[in-house]
Amino acid sequence: MRIHKIKIHKNNRKGHEMLNKRLMLPVLLLSAAGLQANAESLNDEDELTQAYGDTSFIYIATGTRQQVSKAPAAATVITADQIASMGARTVSEALTAVPGMHVSRNRLQNLYTPTYGVRGILSDTSPHVLMLINGIPRTSVYLGNPDEQMVELPVDNIARIEIIRGPGSAVYGADAFAGTINIVTKTADDIGGTQVGIRTGSFNSNDLWMQHGKRYDQLEVAGYLRVGSTDGSKRRIESDATGRSGSVNLQNEAIDGQLDLAYDKFRWRAGYTLRDNQGTGLGIAGALDPVGRVRSERISSDLSWSDQNLAQDLSVTLQASFMQLANTIATPLMVYPGGVIPGFPDGLRGVPDKWERQARFSASAVYSGLNDHRIRMGMGHDQLEIYRTRESKNFTQIPVLAPRPMYEASGADLFLSPHSRTLDYVYIQDEWSFARSWTLTGGIRRDNYSDFGGTTNPRLALVWETAHNLTTKVMYGTAFRAPSFIEQYASGNPVALGNPALKPEKIATLEAGAIWRPMHTLQTSLTLFRHEISDIIGQSGNTYRNSGKQNGKGGELEFVWDASYQLRLSGNYAYQKNIDETTGRDAGYAPHHRIYLRADWRGLPGWQLSSQVNYVADRSRAAGDLRPEIPDYTTVDLTLRSDRPKQGWDVSLSIFNLFDADVREPSKTGAGIPFDYRMPGRTLWLQGRYSL
Repeated sequence: MRIHKIKIHKNNRKGHEMLNKRLMLPVLLLSAAGLQANAESLNDEDELTQAYGDTSFIYIATGTRQQVSKAPAAATVITADQIASMGARTVSEALTAVPGMHVSRNRLQNLYTPTYGVRGILSDTSPHVLMLINGIPRTSVYLGNPDEQMVELPVDNIARIEIIRGPGSAVYGADAFAGTINIVTKTADDIGGTQVGIRTGSFNSNDLWMQHGKRYDQLEVAGYLRVGSTDGSKRRIESDATGRSGSVNLQNEAIDGQLDLAYDKFRWRAGYTLRDNQGTGLGIAGALDPVGRVRSERISSDLSWSDQNLAQDLSVTLQASFMQLANTIATPLMVYPGGVIPGFPDGLRGVPDKWERQARFSASAVYSGLNDHRIRMGMGHDQLEIYRTRESKNFTQIPVLAPRPMYEASGADLFLSPHSRTLDYVYIQDEWSFARSWTLTGGIRRDNYSDFGGTTNPRLALVWETAHNLTTKVMYGTAFRAPSFIEQYASGNPVALGNPALKPEKIATLEAGAIWRPMHTLQTSLTLFRHEISDIIGQSGNTYRNSGKQNGKGGELEFVWDASYQLRLSGNYAYQKNIDETTGRDAGYAPHHRIYLRADWRGLPGWQLSSQVNYVADRSRAAGDLRPEIPDYTTVDLTLRSDRPKQGWDVSLSIFNLFDADVREPSKTGAGIPFDYRMPGRTLWLQGRYSL
């Protein structure tokens, strides 16, 4: 057996040695398992589907069910069983397996909120990635982000996560810019009874949840409730904006609840998310704040009616949804401690609160009555508003920073006044199988906003089943990112002022891909892309403006090999390079190279051992940031879990960051954290679930 050495770019020789040592354990594990696996044959693909979950189909590429290999997009599906095999507790942890995606941390408010970088497009709050839950956006118009104030979504009630990389505005509109994530929650059939779970682990973290799913004649009932708390990782920061060292403040108390009822052609869902007594991460101004506490509460509900046979070859879906989001401060934030800024012996303190609500109405139809065509069309109306804001503080910034007794801000002194926007949209898409083995998908969508006008986004994709085991694709599309309310209307802060004249950011992307199955047990895929971004929103002086351009290119290579029923090997490699055309330099922060490797081994009866390796390398600073490049890192995770019986106990044990790597995500210039954001070290989780 010959072992070929693969050269990977590293910053130094020590990095090579550490990488080799940290990869040794999983490599030995995989090699030993592979000797046994290669002696066996795979003769039942249905068993593998049952064991690992069905990843062969996807909905979000076109809005209708189709095979991933034939979808007009670069797509990934993560099933509930795959999530369990990873040992992932949150959506962010599960998304680390997606090629071309890097999960970082919020660089705008230092709150450690997850940010999702796709193909090198990595921003402060993830406004370039659209996150959906059951097809409904969870975007907040405040910052344009999917998650407010460290809300990590749990995975216990998730049936599957579908991801497309590249533009999706022709189907989903705003913010489906670099990628789209759709989280599909479990139905009564997915749960199939009653389950109770408990999890405990590092940082004094504890979770308790319960699920129930059952059919009662024509009524389907599914429910989920989870309560939990954690002290957070308490990673030590060498220096903050005031030069002090201390621990990150990531404690929180959590409640998550969901209810799903279906009867005949109707389905009603309701959700509740609460994060209370949350710490402030690194402090909103980069000064460690051990006393500030924030609260985030989200209430959502949607009602849909769907008839798959309203008329011959015609299906219709109507939907209405509502979301209310409240972000409030439980204990005043210490922006800067006492003694740091002259005139503020008790520190600079503030209490900014805001309340947001959204109402969405949509109608869609699919018509397949024309030969070789499947036409999808739809329209909708959204009402989005921040209907209340409130701020008390002991300072004013107009015209200059000056102390005041705690007071209720108003007018131009308020961080943001209430604002609203409406959106009307219409779209049409045609999947045309114009010849044997050829499908052309074309679509266009028009969005009209009340505050910044309209935008039209087309897409075109050609899919060719080149051979029985090879599919090739060529895709082109445009997308847009809507300006957030902070970018349009921020006030009361002379160093960051809103601009009502902002236009949306735009992207045009060209992709080419191939999916090749050289043998029954091995599937590989390669996607190459090039994109151009214009009208990038950033600060010019004190005000947000459309002033930037960026171009990028790269590729993603994936494989899945079912060596036997006992062993599945999978992984991906992603490369990207994005250039800021204003400076002519790298756009910064996102890794140029990323490798993900995973093994799932079922060699012990009733048990599965999974290992995953995540290697992140070559992250540059943005122009003007003179600090050394961000250190590379490699993490290794192990999860041992028992089979999940229909009745009785199943258990799992996970160790994340097995070798306690010093993982850091980049801080932004001026964020006050010169040595970047330290991520958790070695972490241990023990979980048990009982099925009635």
